[in-house]
Amino acid sequence: MGKYWQVISIGIQNTLIYRVNFLFRAAFGLVPLTATILLWKTIYAGKTDGTTVGAYTLGEMISYYLLITIVDALTSVTEDDWQIATDIKDGNISQFLLKPIDYLTYRLCLFFAGRLIYTTVAIIPVAVFIALQREHFVAPPDAATFGLFLVSLALTALLQFFLSYTMALLAFWVLEVATFIFIVFAFEYLAGGHLFPLDILPPAVATVVNYLPFPYLCFFPISVYMGKTTGPALAQGLLIQAAWVAITYGLARLVWNRGIRKYSAVGG
Repeated sequence: MGKYWQVISIGIQNTLIYRVNFLFRAAFGLVPLTATILLWKTIYAGKTDGTTVGAYTLGEMISYYLLITIVDALTSVTEDDWQIATDIKDGNISQFLLKPIDYLTYRLCLFFAGRLIYTTVAIIPVAVFIALQREHFVAPPDAATFGLFLVSLALTALLQFFLSYTMALLAFWVLEVATFIFIVFAFEYLAGGHLFPLDILPPAVATVVNYLPFPYLCFFPISVYMGKTTGPALAQGLLIQAAWVAITYGLARLVWNRGIRKYSAVGG
């Protein structure tokens, strides 16, 4: 494992170069969040206190979107998929085929190193923004709920990575993977709960969506934090999320093994 700790160290050093870019990205990412919050405040305006949309009060709805920002900062893939595809197209993975290092583990180490630095930098503007909205920000019901939220968050990060890694490996067969990545991103944005909480959908639709991997990239960990998912539904959700992590991991290994058979590099 020593070599992978070294990879994490190098990844942190390389990512620190972009700390100012991360700061501005996080800061300006709050602009659409502000617009979304103002939109929901307008929707709730004039209604009596305690009025809900679905099962959400105004404070819970605003908290939901603030939590999206936190979950994205901790788990989202930034440029890892593009870098993986570039490594394949440019023949840079040849060095990993000749050394005792696993490429998936190598990229996973870089992913966590990048998330560590991005989160450390992004916490400044995000914390200020949450402080300004503190009257609407809700805390988890209890410590146990917060602990389960952290477990779900870790699974979310792994699911994000394995899904993006698998999409990037399509570069073994196609010259440009952008189309596939954007299609998955669109499904994630719509079915993952970025636009609105998925439990305000009709029950039949919400039930079907809950068996897809996308809700577990955003909506599910937030619903755990807010205490919206409890009891048997919580246990079932964690099992489904863990199952999708295992499935995407297996798929990533399968696609890599198939792709490496087609891989060829010329020159040195």
